[in-house]
Amino acid sequence: MLLLSAEHISKSFGEKPLLNDVSLFLNEGEKVGVIGVNGTGKSTFLKIVAGLLLPDAGTVTRGGGVRVGYLPQNPDFQDGASVLVQTLRGAAPQTDDLLGHEAKSILTKLGITDFDQDVGTLSGGQKKRVAIASALMTPCEVLILDEPTNHLDNEMIAWLEKYLMRYSGAIVMITHDRYFLDRVTNRIVEIDRASLYSYPANFTQYLALKAEREEMDEGTARKRRSLLKKELEWAQRGARARGTKSRFRLERIDELKEGSVPPAKTKLELSSMASRLGKKTVELEQIEKSYGEKAIIRDFSLIVLRDDRIGIIGDNGAGKSTLLKLIRGEVQPDSGTITIGETVRLGYFSQECDEMDLNQRVIDYIRDTAENIETPEETLTAAQMLEKFLFPGDLQWNTIGRLSGGERRRLYLLRVLMDAPNILLLDEPTNDLDIETLAILEDYLDNFPGAVITVSHDRYFLDRVVERVFAFQPDGTLRQYLGGYTDYIEQSRGEQVPVAQKPSKSSPQDGRVRERKLKFTYKEEREYETIDQDIAGLEKTLEELGREIESAGSDFVRLQELLQKKSETQAALDEKMERWVYLSELAAKIEAQNG
Repeated sequence: MLLLSAEHISKSFGEKPLLNDVSLFLNEGEKVGVIGVNGTGKSTFLKIVAGLLLPDAGTVTRGGGVRVGYLPQNPDFQDGASVLVQTLRGAAPQTDDLLGHEAKSILTKLGITDFDQDVGTLSGGQKKRVAIASALMTPCEVLILDEPTNHLDNEMIAWLEKYLMRYSGAIVMITHDRYFLDRVTNRIVEIDRASLYSYPANFTQYLALKAEREEMDEGTARKRRSLLKKELEWAQRGARARGTKSRFRLERIDELKEGSVPPAKTKLELSSMASRLGKKTVELEQIEKSYGEKAIIRDFSLIVLRDDRIGIIGDNGAGKSTLLKLIRGEVQPDSGTITIGETVRLGYFSQECDEMDLNQRVIDYIRDTAENIETPEETLTAAQMLEKFLFPGDLQWNTIGRLSGGERRRLYLLRVLMDAPNILLLDEPTNDLDIETLAILEDYLDNFPGAVITVSHDRYFLDRVVERVFAFQPDGTLRQYLGGYTDYIEQSRGEQVPVAQKPSKSSPQDGRVRERKLKFTYKEEREYETIDQDIAGLEKTLEELGREIESAGSDFVRLQELLQKKSETQAALDEKMERWVYLSELAAKIEAQNG
């Protein structure tokens, strides 16, 4: 059943076309994730679909009786309303006790327990969570959510994920949380250069389908460029005849010139710009920090290794940002010592970007740091560096206030990296950054020749980047878990909890857990013997699938089946490769241990 249609939508702001003749048809049961680079018009599109913004052209039509609920990125609140009243704002006029209990249950899951508090006194994050509860309490057949995972901690995100998976209505949402997209959505819509592309898939499957589409687009573009080159060569030589054939070929040149050839897509590129880091980095010893009677951090010690990748997690208000501010010297501990090495150059990516002057031009904001930037490959001007960060020439002369929230975060990230830090402190770096920028940032951190300490609620980012996690406990202590976020979940559930100990003469001084004598299990030994053949078999299967995809032609059903098989095979190969790396490293350590 068709619930809503947005047909031939176009929208521009100034001379910049955000949406150009795009359409979306939403059916019952669909859960759509809208993605795209920041500034491409995702939020604008959601406002048009929700009926809150008129398009320049096109129509939005709802089915009979279809109601729409909407969570904006920056919600409005009723003056003087209590948390509960605000939450029930969109609910049925005659609110009964059952609805009140349901609202309180949702608010509690989102960390809001004072239902009578004036919403005007809440923090920005608390307001967003109340707005989420209000959206979930609004009776509707189509629920539109703009960045619902921002300002939620990991437990809240996991709860919301399960809630939306069970949600009976249709959903259209913007989120950059890749695990969330994978588990909740069954369709991905990408907005790219004013066009809209729809993929009947979750995020992982979308990646495979997009790669195939871009290969096909590039193949079409190459053929068109080749034909145009030949026709232009003919035209430049001069047409001897003036008959029908000559006119036809000249018309063909015009058609090829006007043909829709996708321009080469600009890629955001980051080159490592770190300063030299000496042996001494950052050391925290027996740190204590309280606010009033609440102990934020208790008896915490840490030695940061030169190439450390540390994730800090915990509930909202637990003290994660305070820990980063302690390392920066912005906040002083109540007791304990913090030692910073002489060569340490801290780069701090804050949650708020408070110091940005919204009236300053983009290029001047970067020039305040440096007019020319040395990278490992070349010297770049501020304008060239902005180009690399997807800020074209016309955008560089805009004021910062005219940028989208995500574009401001990307600009702020560029300025932090331009200072060539050798230890990065990242406070919620994934908030408002689009998926493409996140992937490039993750690749950058892979090669960053210094330490990274990040506070994040992005489970995918933590799994991708960090090698050990420190989790805040209710009493203000921190526990250490080796690995990423998924490893932390498995270890905490299995009570395999290596506790972060303060350095002492009898404990390891580098913050690592003392290793047991290494050896293969029987299963690992058998797996190590056969894994090379397994990988070779999967690679051969991928090659065969690639040939079948090329020969599938216009048989869309067959093509979808082959792409699904290819996605599954690639996932199996990736898993085998990760396993091969682990087993090979373990084998090398065992060999070195046995000498």
